[in-house]
Amino acid sequence: MRIHKEGRLFLTVLLVLIILIDIGIYHLNMPDRTNYFFFGLSVMIFLFFMQFFRNPVVYVEKNPEYVLAPADGKVVVIEETDVEEYLSERRIQISIFMSPLDKHINRNPVSGIIKYFKYHPGNYFVAWNPKSSMENERTTIVYEMGNGMQILLRQIAGAAARRIKFYNNENDFVEQGEEFGFIKFGSRVDVFVPVDCKILVSLQEKAFGGKTVLAKLPETL
Repeated sequence: MRIHKEGRLFLTVLLVLIILIDIGIYHLNMPDRTNYFFFGLSVMIFLFFMQFFRNPVVYVEKNPEYVLAPADGKVVVIEETDVEEYLSERRIQISIFMSPLDKHINRNPVSGIIKYFKYHPGNYFVAWNPKSSMENERTTIVYEMGNGMQILLRQIAGAAARRIKFYNNENDFVEQGEEFGFIKFGSRVDVFVPVDCKILVSLQEKAFGGKTVLAKLPETL
């Protein structure tokens, strides 16, 4: 299993701590079944965090007609909303909630230039709380495609996720489906597309980053 770079140090430290704890428990001369219990629990804990940081190869079929899902998770919001940051216009918001069991790698939904990027410190409401979109720790990214259309995206930290990673800067050109960031331990990504897009996902649908098509852009309808 490939491990994401964001998890390598964490998993190394966790493994050392688990080994030290298990050695300490073993030297307490407890019954064998107690030692087996703690050893099994340690393995389960380590495997849980290891799967969280898994980084499988994803083959992306790039298509300028589509907005792809930026992350694995469940579609929890599809609604029109007024976007006040940068765009100042009405958009359709599509939100994907990433549970601790999902991969938390974030991928570019479209190809284009990053016209705007801003990090916002904030609170840590649970990621499905409507307040999280504007009050939690988050980043805002605006992509400008070759035809001038702009797509806004937000990485939003959840109650457990308190570290958002973003790997690009303003004026960088990025490719659809490429990794652009990571959020640790439960979080959400919002995508804001033009209101005349054709939405191709439904509520509660499972989305896969770089694979699931969220919307078809208006020029190609």
